[in-house]
Amino acid sequence: MSDMFRRLAMSGAMAVAIVAAAQSPALSQKREAPAAPAGASNVVAAQQANVDGFRSARFGMSEAEVKSAIMKDFGLKADAIREQANPGERTKVLIAKVPELLPGGGVAEASYVIGYQSKKLIQVSISWSKGIDDKMTPEQLFSNSSVLRSHFMGEGFKPDTVATNMPINGGLLMFRGSDAKDRTVMMILQGTLAPGENNQRVLTPTTLLLFYIADAKAPDVYRLPAGSF
Repeated sequence: MSDMFRRLAMSGAMAVAIVAAAQSPALSQKREAPAAPAGASNVVAAQQANVDGFRSARFGMSEAEVKSAIMKDFGLKADAIREQANPGERTKVLIAKVPELLPGGGVAEASYVIGYQSKKLIQVSISWSKGIDDKMTPEQLFSNSSVLRSHFMGEGFKPDTVATNMPINGGLLMFRGSDAKDRTVMMILQGTLAPGENNQRVLTPTTLLLFYIADAKAPDVYRLPAGSF
């Protein structure tokens, strides 16, 4: 497994380890998923992806600049932005609830991670769940993931980095792709699993997670010095 998935830092949700599809029973959503490639062979785009942050919040911005970007993007006041520390990674997370971030998609929570050493923006994560929006349904989560996956498939990510519909522990990797600078977008549909027909496990979605990551291989988080223990 690559460092990308071992080291992902996110606020308000667990990190999810990717597993090979061949090592897991077949997995399906409660609703039938539209056909999509498992890799990059069908990726067609006239442009090249450029993952430099989310909306007007750019990787490398200071905490103050990120706060200003959040207020500008979503019409929020400063007191609508919550701060949360990640003691293990010694990062700070700025969190805001945003209605209709995805048109018709319900209320989302946007989290902006400020790096340990740089004190600059290193990651943005977006999450949808019933815990965030009590009107959220499994069908809405699946619909949101399908709309976003279709969007990303046409954005021009490097073909050899693109993966879709991969079974993982507790859900599906709906999309993963990197741009020319190895900045990454990843989307995970988490849920509960139950036995289904034809030896399949049926996924009932509970959470949709979307990540914009500046450096997935070497994120700016605290690590103990080599040889210290």
